[in-house]
Amino acid sequence: MRVFDSWHDWNTGRRELALHAPSVSLERLDAAVEFARRFHGTQRRPAGEPYAEHLFEVVEILVLGAGIHDEDVLISAVLHDVVEDTDCTIEEVREAFGPRVAELVAWVTKPDPAPGEDPGPVRLRYLHSIRSAPQEVVSLKLADRYSNVQRLGTHPRPEKQRSYYRETCENVLPLAAGIPWFEDTYRSWRDAYRHLDTRPA
Repeated sequence: MRVFDSWHDWNTGRRELALHAPSVSLERLDAAVEFARRFHGTQRRPAGEPYAEHLFEVVEILVLGAGIHDEDVLISAVLHDVVEDTDCTIEEVREAFGPRVAELVAWVTKPDPAPGEDPGPVRLRYLHSIRSAPQEVVSLKLADRYSNVQRLGTHPRPEKQRSYYRETCENVLPLAAGIPWFEDTYRSWRDAYRHLDTRPA
């Protein structure tokens, strides 16, 4: 399976975008990166990497893997967690980057559970809602999840590795059906991590 992890810093991402997606405005992407950095601050991923690396990976997957050069989709990739994981609002995203970016980010923002509500069903409803989303939203979600699972073995909690594998197979792989690059990539990923499937045969 292919792993996308070469865009560790934004200078690398800019160079690759200029080469592979020359129609994309680097100035708008720069603004999105600075916006995301301001809100995400010192957040880190479960294995300890700076959170920004996840955002760059999602853009890398979309551009170098799926061949997507839609500027608003790439900006949304940079911003996809800013409402879910920080105190940023959709209105702030809309004001800074326009209504289409705000709509894309809203689609991939998991809602908070209501007071007393079990977060499990909320998460499941969110994943199921992506099935009816526009194609660019589905691609954005697939790239986001692939960044999170492409090195699943580095997650510090083995039980989380197993539960995330099951959730991805059951609720994310179906989204890739009919999208050739994502379908093939997730199939390879599923086979590479099949040892995490502890369900009865």
